Amino acid sequence: MDRQLIDKQNMGKAIYDFPDQLADALEIGRKFSPKNTFNEIRNIIVAGMGGSAIGGDVCRVFLSNELTVPFVVSRNYTLPNWVDEHTLVICSSYSGNTEESLSAYENAKEKNAMICGISTGGTLTKKLHENGLDVISIPTGLQPRAALAYSFVPMLFHFINQRLIKESVLKDIVTTVELLRNKRDSYNGENEFNPTYQLAKNIYNTIPIIYGTSDSTAVAALRLKGQFCENADMLAYHNELPEMNHNEIVGWENNADVFNHLSVLWLKDENDHTRVQLRQKVTQKIIEVKNNNQHTIQVEGSNPNSRFLHMIHFGDWVSYWCAILHETDPSPVKPIMYLKDELSSRR
Repeated sequence: MDRQLIDKQNMGKAIYDFPDQLADALEIGRKFSPKNTFNEIRNIIVAGMGGSAIGGDVCRVFLSNELTVPFVVSRNYTLPNWVDEHTLVICSSYSGNTEESLSAYENAKEKNAMICGISTGGTLTKKLHENGLDVISIPTGLQPRAALAYSFVPMLFHFINQRLIKESVLKDIVTTVELLRNKRDSYNGENEFNPTYQLAKNIYNTIPIIYGTSDSTAVAALRLKGQFCENADMLAYHNELPEMNHNEIVGWENNADVFNHLSVLWLKDENDHTRVQLRQKVTQKIIEVKNNNQHTIQVEGSNPNSRFLHMIHFGDWVSYWCAILHETDPSPVKPIMYLKDELSSRR
């Protein structure tokens, strides 16, 4: 199979370059000099959609042991009612023209919030500049989902510059860069030694159901679901333990004729709560009666943050190989573009 004929816009290279993008994003952040310093930040919101919003989710997990104020990701036209002058709002839009993010920016202004941004340009950057607000400019030329490093790492510098976290947190990024550079050639191979390719072969003709936990793997599950949808044009769904044990587990009973068209991916980390680990084992046994196409994803790394980013990278490769096996170009997102055109024509 000739990957180059299928992957015409070279999504494979964008995924392969993820550790390099992390390193580049660190340099971008280090060169950024803020104009504004805010005081009495009591809560934080990242306002974004899609690939830009997931950067906020990744940042929230990455800083779970660092931040001492609430951190929320908002995927909407408006912000929560509690946003006020003590809220730091980071408007994140890769293109700078995402209509929900622009609406959230205006809403943040109305609420007198403290505002900064991350973007490649567009209307968002223009508005931030016009109002003397800080924006970290990131490189163009990628699909937003392939620019995760650039939507995530600059947020760390917004927090560092506002004295919300210490710069020492960046050490985990450096460690991850080295780890993923050592792994990516294995994940890039179309062969039996590549675990991401082998997993894709087992699930690409199914609808993946991805189960993480309420810690880092829940966000990794959300990311992987989105990557299946956008890269491989495959429906996929995700949930998390322990919540899934209080509702969805019962759903594995009726309509059993469709279960053969599903696969189950369990995302695990050595730091998972011991009771959640037990729940996962028991739930696997319950579902196994209905569906035996189950797979566990657990990756290596010297610390939780490195394993978290490693799992995201692993999942990106799985979604890529599913696209190749479907002979689907992993870059175009025609339904999204059609929807945006329709919305734009009806303003």
